[in-house]
Amino acid sequence: MAPRKVIITCAVTGSVHTPSMSPYLPVTPDQIATDAIAAAEAGASILHLHARDPRDGRPTADPDVFMQFLPRIKQATDAVINITTGGSSLMTLDQRLAAPLRAEPEMCSLNMGSMNFALFPMLDKPRDWQHEWEPKLLEATRDTIFKNTFADMEGVLEKLGKGCGTRFEFECYDVGHLYSLAHFRDRGLVSGPLFIQFVLGILGGIGADPENLVHMKRIADKLFGDSYQFSVLAAGRHQMPLISIAAAMGGNVRVGLEDSLYDGRQLAKSNADQVRRIRSVLDGLSLEVATPAEARAMLALKGGDRVAF
Repeated sequence: MAPRKVIITCAVTGSVHTPSMSPYLPVTPDQIATDAIAAAEAGASILHLHARDPRDGRPTADPDVFMQFLPRIKQATDAVINITTGGSSLMTLDQRLAAPLRAEPEMCSLNMGSMNFALFPMLDKPRDWQHEWEPKLLEATRDTIFKNTFADMEGVLEKLGKGCGTRFEFECYDVGHLYSLAHFRDRGLVSGPLFIQFVLGILGGIGADPENLVHMKRIADKLFGDSYQFSVLAAGRHQMPLISIAAAMGGNVRVGLEDSLYDGRQLAKSNADQVRRIRSVLDGLSLEVATPAEARAMLALKGGDRVAF
């Protein structure tokens, strides 16, 4: 039997953290491209990408900003490009879909349900804010629903999945999201091999506990049998411990400054730092890292030559 390969996804910038939290958070298109390329060179086979306004670092859904870094990344690396459809809980669905529909990427993230997505606890740590928008955005999540209704999800599956040949990183923040995904599978709107991302540690979703990870895996096994691949991301300080457990359990892993700003006890100076960190863990477990070509085969992706950028 061929040795199991582990897919490393790197979420390069996201929309959770703000520039005042780390001087190393990629903000401009040049910084995002540079960090993404370095992460791929370090071993990430999937690059999960958001965009930020280059003027002040706030999350943006503007496809013109995405197009300032997507072609550069594609030209410099063979990594799978995975564009968010989550964006930010403060964006409309139409805004969140604008860049993916233009780019027609191999992969997109798809959040599997509406939820509270609370970032306001990050206001508890005193800091000097660089931009007025940063504390306002965090506070706004106290009274915001991250909207992903069944109609929303059906539309994404139709427009991107059927319309563009895009496959999905199904982001499941709680056990109920797994059942929602099974509902779409039963209706024939999605088919395997499914790539399910267990998301642990966001306030409003399931907690970042090993017991919860084991439970998510048990329910996914019950619902999907051997027709899925799972990956794990964990927020903040939970990142490395839980994704290490995931790798030992037969899963794939996600790192990146979207999920945690740290490499050990120090701020990560780049996304590649975190990729190298988890690679050392995988080496210690005698696990091999999947190349982009191997990841494409594992997930039945359409190939980088069939994107629109």
